[in-house]
Amino acid sequence: MSAATPSAEEPPEASKAERLASFLRAEAADGETYFKAKFIADDVGLSPKEIGALIVQLRESTSDLEIERWSYTGATTWRVTTEPAER
Repeated sequence: MSAATPSAEEPPEASKAERLASFLRAEAADGETYFKAKFIADDVGLSPKEIGALIVQLRESTSDLEIERWSYTGATTWRVTTEPAER
């Protein structure tokens, strides 16, 4: 048996990242949202560990979302805004 091969259309990691980004865009449509990976895992069909890894990638690769580590109490809380935060 061989390991599953990625689809010729789009690599699985890219589709996972886009699925998460789309979810975050929808949740932050009114300006901002806060979340913990363990609470949105079922909604996006990813594990909390996968979400944590993808968030790091999305922080650097998306220009329409501002993603920042907000706090840590048992798990990281992330803040997502649809416009870059003023500094």
